[in-house]
Amino acid sequence: MAIVTNSITNAKIKKPVPVDEEVIFDGGVMITETDIAGIITYANRKFREMTGYTKEELIGSPHSINRHPDMPKAAFKKMWETIKRGDMWEGYVKNMRKDGKYYWVIVWIKPKLDKDGNIIGYIAGRKVANKEEIKRVSRTYRQMKAQEKP
Repeated sequence: MAIVTNSITNAKIKKPVPVDEEVIFDGGVMITETDIAGIITYANRKFREMTGYTKEELIGSPHSINRHPDMPKAAFKKMWETIKRGDMWEGYVKNMRKDGKYYWVIVWIKPKLDKDGNIIGYIAGRKVANKEEIKRVSRTYRQMKAQEKP
């Protein structure tokens, strides 16, 4: 079982064991913001409701707190390469809630810039995922996971 550490409270938060039950994201505004290292600095109410984590658990925790183990590392490597160079990234992501259930979303992430154009963090929003596209992406992600070293 994976554990994440909240950098503000130093709390050790145990990630749940995955449960093979989907919770459908029905839309609405689900927004998070992070610092440049991916530590959550803001999580709106819809995000907290969808993930099941409290504001106190989320703020200061790495955004990977809700990463589902089915997600391949290579997908996030590409995401980080894209946003670190200042570009917007968009892709399908399978996330895991505090109760272990999962949900699919289309995530877009863009850099937040200071007045001099330096990246000071990232903002992410989510859109409802297309069911047919989830099937295609799931196959691709399974293939990518199979190629990962344990």
